Amino acid sequence: MTRTLAALIASHGEDTPAIGAPGRDWLTFGGLRQLSADVAAQLRGFGIGATDRVAIVLPNGPDMAATFVTIAQAAVTAPLNPAYQQAEYSFYLEDLRARALVVLDGYDGPALAAATPLNMAILRLHADPAAPAGTFRLTGPAAATPAPATLPGPDDTALILHTSGTTSRPKIVPLTQANIAASAQNILTSLALTPTDRCLNVMPLFHIHGLIAAVSASLAAGASVACAPGFDALKFFSQMAEVKPTWYTAVPTMHQAILSRAARNAEVIAANPLRFLRSSSASLPAQVMLELAATFNAPVIEAYGMTEATHQMACNPLPPRAQKPGSVGIAAGPLLRIAHEVEDKLIDGTGEVVISGPNVTPGYEGNPEANRKNFFMADGLRWFRTGDQGALDDEGYLRLTGRLKEIINRGGEKISPLEVDGILLDHPAIQQVVAFAMPHPKLGEEVAAAVVLREGQTATEREIRDFCATRMADFKVPRRVVILDEIPKGATGKLQRIGLAEKLGLAPAT
Repeated sequence: MTRTLAALIASHGEDTPAIGAPGRDWLTFGGLRQLSADVAAQLRGFGIGATDRVAIVLPNGPDMAATFVTIAQAAVTAPLNPAYQQAEYSFYLEDLRARALVVLDGYDGPALAAATPLNMAILRLHADPAAPAGTFRLTGPAAATPAPATLPGPDDTALILHTSGTTSRPKIVPLTQANIAASAQNILTSLALTPTDRCLNVMPLFHIHGLIAAVSASLAAGASVACAPGFDALKFFSQMAEVKPTWYTAVPTMHQAILSRAARNAEVIAANPLRFLRSSSASLPAQVMLELAATFNAPVIEAYGMTEATHQMACNPLPPRAQKPGSVGIAAGPLLRIAHEVEDKLIDGTGEVVISGPNVTPGYEGNPEANRKNFFMADGLRWFRTGDQGALDDEGYLRLTGRLKEIINRGGEKISPLEVDGILLDHPAIQQVVAFAMPHPKLGEEVAAAVVLREGQTATEREIRDFCATRMADFKVPRRVVILDEIPKGATGKLQRIGLAEKLGLAPAT
């Protein structure tokens, strides 16, 4: 079984397209393998060995994809959000104990200012826009003694990411070569990817979703991935017309932005039929899933993933098996079960979703308390607690009721924000919604919701609350509905429930 990133790309055709971008020639698998060897040699000349950590701060696009794929075959990659401020870079670079930082040639931003006092090697990426997409070379300070030419093995770390912290310190998640290989193969199997497939990647490549589902799974299948320079709903359909993808993967907010422009791009959709669409990283509302399927005349494959699982855990199957709107599908790689939310045992019914398999991180780095809390042994296997609450139906499809930390506790009544979202999206005027907890002086928490209305539609807070009151118990009806032009999102485009009450300036209810 393939257990390293290098092995994933070793056997595909020399002239087969691998990495591309709108307006660029394709980097072939032969070119990618040669680039990987060149980058490994350059890193060793800089004194960077197989277990040294290389932070990467690059904009989205083919250079970022190729940098990840090549460096991860020779050292440890740590992609960081290029939108961070200097204080954030200072925290992450020091926390990672990075040996080097990769930035664009000519870059003089906050990552560089943060790296300078840490005595890190600064490696400059030089890309030739006339060369195939993703082609680059690195320059930097030569080491007095080159690092050994040894390449990483299956159990060596290939990728380090931080969990997105809410109130607590972000945790370091190391993912091994074997983790990445297992997850890429799980995804290509669940999507039945072949060398004839082409992904249009619009996901940020400092995030597990884009790195593994779009890039690594495509390359593992011998397929190609075209990397857009970020997500832009205004450019998506022109990119689609040029790249001619067979699929794309995105978060629900991106899908909704694409839907809002789909009607005026019907000819592009008809001329470039997709085999399927994929959604992950947040729950896809059932209404959006059905609208996407009807608009693109293709199945919508919702997947369930997280960083600690090297992305994918469950996935709605391709036809002829059913896609169930509102479900994140069936186990797609790792074993998936339900556990007691407090006791270390597996149960039937509703509880905490847990997984076990070769794609699961060995454990958080330097955080024994988090490892004790999040991993346990049962039935002879090591299980990881996802922090999500859900239940499996009779056919093994998983339905999530929400993050355990996001379940709204209104005076002892537990309310799933996903349930509230689903009901609000049935309102004909509502385009997008996120339900969340709002502080209450007596009940502890109260239900609130932020909504975006469809273009040309109107609705008042009272009308929306009255709509809810006919469809749900009174204690679930949002006490506040905030109507916005746009709901605040996190760096990866996900809607974030925790902290939204504070962001929107909602005072405690009286």
